[in-house]
Amino acid sequence: MKRWMKWALLALLLGLLASGVWRALSSRQAQQEGVARMAADRSQTIVELGAHDVIEVKSRDMAMGLAISGALKAVNSAIVKARVAGELQDLTVREGDTIKAGQIVARVDPTEYRARVRQAQQLAESAKAQVDIARRAFDNNRSLVDQGFISRTALDTSMASLAAAEASHRAAQAGMEVAAKALDDTVLRAPLAGLVSQRLAQPGERVAPEARIVEIVDLSRLELEASLSATESMDLRLGQNAVLQIEGSAKPVNARVVRINPSAVAGSRAVIAYLAVEPAIGLRQGLFAQGVLGTGRLQTLAVPLGAVRTDKPQPYVQWVDQQQVRHQTVELGARGEVDAQVMVAIKGVSEGAKVVSGSVGTLRDGTPVKLISVPPSSK
Repeated sequence: MKRWMKWALLALLLGLLASGVWRALSSRQAQQEGVARMAADRSQTIVELGAHDVIEVKSRDMAMGLAISGALKAVNSAIVKARVAGELQDLTVREGDTIKAGQIVARVDPTEYRARVRQAQQLAESAKAQVDIARRAFDNNRSLVDQGFISRTALDTSMASLAAAEASHRAAQAGMEVAAKALDDTVLRAPLAGLVSQRLAQPGERVAPEARIVEIVDLSRLELEASLSATESMDLRLGQNAVLQIEGSAKPVNARVVRINPSAVAGSRAVIAYLAVEPAIGLRQGLFAQGVLGTGRLQTLAVPLGAVRTDKPQPYVQWVDQQQVRHQTVELGARGEVDAQVMVAIKGVSEGAKVVSGSVGTLRDGTPVKLISVPPSSK
């Protein structure tokens, strides 16, 4: 091949390569320009906000409260226990049965204890006979001493024998009372009126002293034991009211603080408050309850809790400024309720600012918006 043909072929290849590179660069630039135009078009999209999408920041009278929860507990309850050992008899009550105060719940076989009472009575009668014998001997010896037939020492001896016989008689009487008390303890009675919540033994069992037989609860008075932190307990006062939602019940129940434990729980440093629950149909011991304990009222700038965004290191709100969305970092304060809506006090925005509600998704800072109507200030 001639030399000039080689150079012509090389020039042709270089031209084709340069043409390909130029076309690739042109295509990439066109693509980038298209993406930029699409981004510009999206950035210019105007978001329409309705009346319920914007909230006016204003001073509100918030009802302050503390979140409380716990299980309902009967103020008066008791566990009937065996006082003496023996075979359990006449236990007929079951869970849900109504019990009257003083009603016989069960018995322990009294055969052995009746025998002990008879034994104690016999010992007491024997001791009484010894007292009579010692008293007659003392009377006789006293007459003989007066007549000079015996010495004064013999009289002192008979006096000591009489005192010992009387002491033995008193001890026998005390033993008889103990035996009678044990016999009386074989009858188990209800200490209060209420309902049987647990039957913990069965007839025919041999029970020991302090064995649990039945549990009785009085549902006429229920209370909630609420555990509060040390910080929350500073706002706790007697007489404060609370609204509780009981598990399984659609109707709220009112409660009131009637007692506050003067000591904090060891370890957690929690403070226990006792709230008397108003009687209501269907309430049972052990049901879970939760609600808000009212601690006072506060006048402050506030917005609904849902309007505060937390997807950044610092909480912020989205507010409308000159038809654009702006992100404003805020400082959160106390929480409370306004018209059954949870509100939070904020600092960082001025009164009258229009904040985007929590129902609207997160908007980019600078997004243009259009207010369809003036939002109601009560929201």
